[in-house]
Amino acid sequence: MDAYRFAGGTAVVTGAASGIGAALAVQLAVRGSNLVLVDRDKERLDGVAADVRRDHPQLTVDTYVVDLADDAATDEAAEALAAAHPGTTLLVNNAGVALGGRLDQVTLEEFDWVMTVNFRSVVRLTHAFLPALKAHPGAHLVNVSSVFGIFAPAGQAAYSASKFAVRGFSEAVRHELAENAVGVTVVHPGGIKTRIAESARTGSGVSVEEYEQGRKQFTKLLTMPPEAAAAQIVEAIEKRRPRLLIGWSAKVPDVLVRLMPGTYWKLIARRAGRPAQR
Repeated sequence: MDAYRFAGGTAVVTGAASGIGAALAVQLAVRGSNLVLVDRDKERLDGVAADVRRDHPQLTVDTYVVDLADDAATDEAAEALAAAHPGTTLLVNNAGVALGGRLDQVTLEEFDWVMTVNFRSVVRLTHAFLPALKAHPGAHLVNVSSVFGIFAPAGQAAYSASKFAVRGFSEAVRHELAENAVGVTVVHPGGIKTRIAESARTGSGVSVEEYEQGRKQFTKLLTMPPEAAAAQIVEAIEKRRPRLLIGWSAKVPDVLVRLMPGTYWKLIARRAGRPAQR
């Protein structure tokens, strides 16, 4: 496929109020893309949109506030957005949430919350925008998975399940859309310094001590600026890369899982001083 052309196209970005989504909005605008920014945080979303409008008055920047944890609201938003923006040439499913705790420490409702935001909203929005993307050969779809869509650590059953699902979904859709000249990139970020640690939930059965320990360990991993991650995503879109690993904290586990697909956790747990099942 030819390189993706940003100028003059319309890009829909979810999770655009902060982190990678906000950084993507800025960098896509620099390249001439009109924007449709989606998030549940109206105040932050309006701030991002205002900054882009100020710096790029020639572009159209629309916002849509929706809680992707609500299936019905997501369906309504997806239908409305697709109808209002039939010229969409880029869809970036970036929104995501996290949940800490072993499976026996989280409720099924908490587990389902993660799946709803991280996976089902990706499916719903992609399905709604398929006609628009297919109508514009050269369009592109980006689904943000995670390093936890490559390997699955203890205490992250819900998050890993959702991100592995995004990975499989993206690969299948890539193969389906090839005949329509629509590119698909699945992104596996490592430790990106976003607000996901602040917004993450903890399972109802997790003790205060475990919560604090997990939060500190998680925060230590978040080191790369979201602007740097967004730049890599934009480059991957332009070059039509099917898969993007961001940072050493994604690339190293990817190699480790390839080399030790059934036993990688023993090595990781040993280095982290954690117990590993035999």
